[in-house]
This record gives sequence, C-alpha cells and structure tokens, in this order.
Amino acid sequence: MDVVSVQRLIAACGHLDGKDLLEAVLLGDLMGRVAVTSSFGAESAVLLDLVAQVDPATPVIFLDTGELFDETVEYRYQLERRLGLTNVVVVKPTPEELAEAEDLWRADSDRCCELRKVRPLARIAKGYDALVDGRKRAHGAERQHLSAIEEVGGVIKISPLANWSAEEVETAFKTRDLPRHALVSQGYRSIGCWPCTRPTAEGESPRAGRWAGQAKTECGIHTNDLGRDGAGL
Repeated sequence: MDVVSVQRLIAACGHLDGKDLLEAVLLGDLMGRVAVTSSFGAESAVLLDLVAQVDPATPVIFLDTGELFDETVEYRYQLERRLGLTNVVVVKPTPEELAEAEDLWRADSDRCCELRKVRPLARIAKGYDALVDGRKRAHGAERQHLSAIEEVGGVIKISPLANWSAEEVETAFKTRDLPRHALVSQGYRSIGCWPCTRPTAEGESPRAGRWAGQAKTECGIHTNDLGRDGAGL
C-alpha cells in the first residue's frame, strides 16, 4: 500500500477504535487483504474476541517460535475453540533458522528474535496489505505514542486497542467472560518466549518482564522493516 493510500485510510478510519475500526478495516476496501497478528498472550483475548465478532474467518497469524510457554500453546487452542476462530495460521522459523537460533537468546536476543519472529512474519506478511495487532499506549516504552493506524517498516499496522486503558481491557475480560492465560495468575502481564519473560512486580509496567535487564523492549516485528530485515535477507 502506497503512502497516499495510507493517508486516505487514516483520514477515513483514524478516528475509530476497537470493534468500529476492525469493522471498517476487515469489511471495507481492504477486505481479504488484512491479517491479525496475535501472541495469544496475557491480553490477546480482548482483540481476538472483537475479531471473532466481526469476522471469525479473519486470518490470525500465530508465531510459534519454538520457545513458547506450554501454557501459551494451550491458550491458543482454548481461544480458538471458545471464540470460534476458523483461520489461525501457525507460522514457524525454518529448520535452518531454528538451528542458528538455538540458545542464541543467551548471547544475542535481537538476533534470536529476528530468526524466530521477524523473518517468519516477514515471509507471510507479503500476502497482506495490512496487519492488525493488539498493541496499546498503556504498555509504555516505545508504545506510548502509538497511533491506531501507521506505517511501520514497510507494513501498514492497525492497532484497534491503541487508546485502551488497562481498566478498559479488564472490563472487556469481565463483561465478555473471556478466559485468562494461565500464567497471568502467576504475575505474568506480557508473555513472550519463556527464556526472556518473567513475572512483573506491582508498580512495574506490563512489559517490564520482557528481556529484563536489557535495553531491549520490542522483539522487532512491530519496529523492523519486514522487507529489508526479514524476508529479504
């Protein structure tokens, strides 16, 4: 999608959020050319519930890095059944990428994320004009100035929950009776691969448990150029 088209999308839909934004994107001019990316993590059920209400056949890309918590894999199946999602697309690194990435998180977490997440997503992202995600400004760090619609790394990113507060997310869980990720009760508020995720203490930001002790706050799928840094390598 070119810059002009992105600007038109922002002009037409930039004032929307939540289900309204999803309906405009999934059922509008981009119909059939949009996928959702989901970690099936701590808050993922809220966005996926909205997606299921709009169109349960929407492609939902799930990156299986080979280092996910068992609880995350089970949560994926639970939400898939509960919400009636019919098009969850599991994307994995190649055997060559997995071989290079083995234990790499100990020495080079950026490279590990590139091999396990950025490159696999870049390959499948070629088939879509836009990717929907569950990022929120309330998560802080690089996300505090997040726009609901933006171009990042050559891909149009749509974040229907960008403006949602932690209280609004919690209300959605309760009013929609959504199941929780099993690790949330153990203090995990942002859940990625098991070697680089820890529980967070009271008062910490939700993403403080990701790559703790490092300056790193993002895996790269939302910040890297998926054409240059991913499939093109």
